[in-house]
Amino acid sequence: MRKAIFLFGVALIAASVHGEPSREAKAFGARESIQGISLSPDGRKVAVIVADGARGQLLTVSDFSNTPLKPILRGAEGSERLDYCRWTTAERLVCQASVQINSAGALIGFTRMFAINGDGKGLKQLSQEPNSARALNIMQSGGAVVDWTGDGTGGSVLMTHTYVPEATIGTRLANDRSGVGVDLVNTVSLSRRPVEQPRTHVADYISDGIGAVRVMGNQGETAGGYSGDTISYSYRKRGERSWQTLGQYRIGAGSGRGFYPVAVDPALDAVYGFDDADGRRAVFRISLDGSLTKQLVVANPNVDVDDLIRIGRRQRVVGATWVTDKRSARFFDPELAKLAVALGKAIPNLPQIRFVDAGADERDLLLRASSDDDPGRYYLFHKDTWKLEEVLAARPELANIKLATMTPITYRAADGTMIPGYLTLPVGSTGKNLPAIVMPHGGPGARDEWGFDWLAQFFAARGYAVLQPNFRGSIGYGEAWFQKNGFQSWRTAIGDVNDAGRWLTQQGIANPGKLAIVGWSYGGYAALQSAALDADLFKAIVAIAPVTDLEALRNESREYTNFALVDHFIGNGPHVREGSPARNAAAIKAPVLMFHGDQDANVRINESRLMRDKLRDAGKKVELIEFKGLDHQLDDSGARAEMLDKADLFLRASLGM
Repeated sequence: MRKAIFLFGVALIAASVHGEPSREAKAFGARESIQGISLSPDGRKVAVIVADGARGQLLTVSDFSNTPLKPILRGAEGSERLDYCRWTTAERLVCQASVQINSAGALIGFTRMFAINGDGKGLKQLSQEPNSARALNIMQSGGAVVDWTGDGTGGSVLMTHTYVPEATIGTRLANDRSGVGVDLVNTVSLSRRPVEQPRTHVADYISDGIGAVRVMGNQGETAGGYSGDTISYSYRKRGERSWQTLGQYRIGAGSGRGFYPVAVDPALDAVYGFDDADGRRAVFRISLDGSLTKQLVVANPNVDVDDLIRIGRRQRVVGATWVTDKRSARFFDPELAKLAVALGKAIPNLPQIRFVDAGADERDLLLRASSDDDPGRYYLFHKDTWKLEEVLAARPELANIKLATMTPITYRAADGTMIPGYLTLPVGSTGKNLPAIVMPHGGPGARDEWGFDWLAQFFAARGYAVLQPNFRGSIGYGEAWFQKNGFQSWRTAIGDVNDAGRWLTQQGIANPGKLAIVGWSYGGYAALQSAALDADLFKAIVAIAPVTDLEALRNESREYTNFALVDHFIGNGPHVREGSPARNAAAIKAPVLMFHGDQDANVRINESRLMRDKLRDAGKKVELIEFKGLDHQLDDSGARAEMLDKADLFLRASLGM
């Protein structure tokens, strides 16, 4: 190994492991092998971030020969994460590393940018550090790339720069500027020059992909100094430096309010973004020539259009996607539309095809293809020869395990509303009289969709039917479906979750005495809160990193800039008490098993500890397993395997299997 990257100097805290998990738990609990992948501008090499051991990562490079991936950099296991690495030239990579530090009980995240050659040499930090002796604040963000083409000369990028003011006593050299600007940085020579001076409260810069910043977002503050709920966007006409008003976007956990810009198309001199169309999210395009002409580009009458398809170093917008039963796409680029159809025929068993990266001229395309019963594999497609080559498998540990299929279904809620969801049945089962699990998703501003799901697949492999409901409070189905969100409208959301369990029983899929509920994050909250509406429905509860007290969740954000947004999202009123499982522990009859990482910044571990204590005080059966040094995702193969194994053993014991 050439080098170890350890930019932050944080020590590894080992995970606790309490036994040897089963073969299935190890296979499904293993982190995805491919954690990031990038194609070089000349299309001749890939840089791949691969999982290394339980928690670590390796940055590797391959030239598509028969030799294995060549490791060039090892992440500091357990303390740092390589978020991404992308080529800036045929020989030079730019990467972002992140770390979370526990400072006097506050979990604080930091990022830093660095560059490295494809052979592992020339490692240099790109983030400019403040003078620690005079700095009046800490620099959490080490910058982000907003344009990968830089000035077009090769090897340069446009990168944000966070300015930290310094004490001026005794010196004339101190920096007195604050806010976020943009620098042109040469990743080879490390030379840099400012192209956007720092501005306070800047939330976003959007370039045109060919070296010019065209859109800027400014997020104000509340009277208490927290981040406000409105971003004011400005734009520049082509070739000009002055800013003009584009519009305002009000932040919301569902779809928000107003036009949310995402990407500038320099050929059309317009910005693509999202806005409301008859209560659902749609793609619009606004001209940046001064007219601000707004055009509806893609909408769906039934669901939100939720993403743009972008490819290459310029991040060119080529289409948009949405999910009904399965994900669909509309390509704006005729050549790619034709290619997508051809690829669907060439790889018929892997219908989920996503363009991941492209060479500088977009003649070589890196793509990923997957399905519900295949976690996916990466391919390289050459437009000139129409040759398709398989590069890597995403999860080789599952290569010899037959996976279950996922079927889109709908079921009727108590008020007659048809709720969409996905049913996964064990391979070879009759689909009747099975032990069954309802698995609500996290968020609540999220949704499940058709495709590979390692958690659902594990339980299906262990013989359970798994139903994943997109209850009201999920995103993707418009404003009316989202309601006030899954906390303020918890009775509707949890009612839909419980109705999923009743449907499994009514259809004869679930044995009524062997029905359980399993959830992560908001899903864990839903699993625990389900008893508030029907304590007799589920016979066992597994909650991973669950929210258990809405007031505690609110207070966890009080020292962070997003507190005002979280406060508004949770709201005030009787639902805070009535909708908090920890305050209604006496209602729970089923045994409870919880898992939580003690470095979880999304939902603090104190919430699971509080739930455990409240259940014990009420004389209930409960166990909490804590993982040291892990965050909300439990991104550790050993910890995940242990979690799966213990959850399976707990469910079998609780359900009498």
